[in-house]
Amino acid sequence: MNTHRIRGAVLESCGASAPFAQSRPITVGELDLVGPGPDEVLVRIEAAGICHSDLSVVDGHRVRPTPMLLGHEAAGRIVEVGPGVADLEVGQRVVMAFLPRCGECAGCRTDGKMPCVPGTAANNAGTLLSGDVKLSRDGAQVKHHLGVSGFATYATVDRRSVTPVGDDVPPEVAAVLGCAVLTGGGAVLNVARPVEGQRVAVVGLGGVGMAAVLTAVSLGAHVIGIDAVPAKLDTARDLGAAEVFTPAEAEEQGIRADLVVEAAGHPKAFETAVAITAPGGTTVTVGLPGPDARSTISPLVLTAEARTIVGSYLGSAVPQRDIPVYAQLWREGRLPVEKLISSHIRLEDINEAMDRLADGSELRQVITFEEDR
Repeated sequence: MNTHRIRGAVLESCGASAPFAQSRPITVGELDLVGPGPDEVLVRIEAAGICHSDLSVVDGHRVRPTPMLLGHEAAGRIVEVGPGVADLEVGQRVVMAFLPRCGECAGCRTDGKMPCVPGTAANNAGTLLSGDVKLSRDGAQVKHHLGVSGFATYATVDRRSVTPVGDDVPPEVAAVLGCAVLTGGGAVLNVARPVEGQRVAVVGLGGVGMAAVLTAVSLGAHVIGIDAVPAKLDTARDLGAAEVFTPAEAEEQGIRADLVVEAAGHPKAFETAVAITAPGGTTVTVGLPGPDARSTISPLVLTAEARTIVGSYLGSAVPQRDIPVYAQLWREGRLPVEKLISSHIRLEDINEAMDRLADGSELRQVITFEEDR
């Protein structure tokens, strides 16, 4: 296997203090990347989105082994395939997903409801699905982020971490399909499953929440957007939300929805989502708060009003099944994913990008790599 010299963004340690533009926990530099082994592919990264799941590792809410090359939402073109990869070809554009599925374990047999057991173990350990680590810097190992490590010019990934899309799908759109749309869209498409005209509320209008808004609108739902940031309410309306409210306004005005998606990852947002769920309705939570976060709800209301609360990890998605669905909705003009992209940045701007993500001023910042070739 060949070793390739790449450029990437490495998180040196978790738990840095903001502003990250000053503490600079992420360094950009050269690394060595071992090429693909059995059932793996080498991908030239074209675009990578910056997600709260990246930020949660930087600020220490999700502790991962470091140093780690960050990035889990990315798209690019295959430049090399390893032994045993017969269904992908050099030159294909692929979307990366941050949870590979082995297809055989108990989790994979739930059709997306539960995560892959070995895939989760590999992610926690900072390895690929094979257990291998392909990255190093000055001879020392650098861990993989969620099997992708997409904040780099190239990545070696397991074949089960990628899904091919057509050349007509732009790389920045393809990248966002791999996490924001899989997660937020999946909470709607796979779990809430609204019928046309049904009232769907989305609490928390970041990248994942806005993807949920777009997907619900594409299915003909009456969509209600809820967030504390006024600018995000304006954006949600531009994306097709019929009504928008702050959390306080929603509760004060007695807003109710049949289906409510919580995408903020905050205990108060979860409480708001439960509070505005109509009798007989369903609350779907896809947000990832810190492990010590706690919410207070009324068990009596759940019983008396026949409510349902459902957790959804990665939108209960099976990437190889779902990504082609979203790509087709995009082709049909029903899922304008490009509207989720708030800015394009350089890899060198990654620390500043984390600050903008933390203060809520961006939806999806996308790193583009053409200038790095």
